Amino acid sequence: MIEIPGFSGSVSVGECVVIKQGQEHRFKADEAARFVVVDMDTLPTNLAQGSQQVFDINQPLQSFLLFVEKQLAHQVHPQIEQLLFQLFEQLLTEQTLGHQIDPRIRRAQTYITEHLESPLCIHTLSQQAHLSATQFKTLFKRYAGVSPMNYITQLRMEKAKALLAHSDLPIQQIAEQVGYSDLSAFSRRFRQHFGLSPSRLSGRH
Repeated sequence: MIEIPGFSGSVSVGECVVIKQGQEHRFKADEAARFVVVDMDTLPTNLAQGSQQVFDINQPLQSFLLFVEKQLAHQVHPQIEQLLFQLFEQLLTEQTLGHQIDPRIRRAQTYITEHLESPLCIHTLSQQAHLSATQFKTLFKRYAGVSPMNYITQLRMEKAKALLAHSDLPIQQIAEQVGYSDLSAFSRRFRQHFGLSPSRLSGRH
């Protein structure tokens, strides 16, 4: 959850928030959230001149950030960090602003993020968005690029992966925190999503 002038809400996977110099902001993250904070002296022109504060980053930048995470976990080296920053800055200049999510869909996305451990269905989410189930599914896919249920699965798997990598919680408890009471069902879904089991990724048995 982040609050800045002109925006208050959750930020989803693959989104970027621009906080300009001098802007007061509040921020609260889920313990399993993974994000990158970059303090820049100047913003690229496309971001500095734009009024949009939250936008979707493109696939090359998403992939680059995954690489940054791996590199920093492997080795912290000042020269490499400088090169990473320069490449990050260049990739930011290639981001296209203008894709703004419908507030009704963002409201549903916020609800999903805050209730990943609970059963989630189209009926409940469409109520959050104040849309019919059919309208909700159509609009959600238009703005998010995937169906609501695929979006939920993606967030659940990313949160589970983060908890496996950065906490000592038992796998059963992690499964429950992302909405799976059945450990076998969680393990199957995790393997389908990432290509390996939760225990193999975390080294837990």
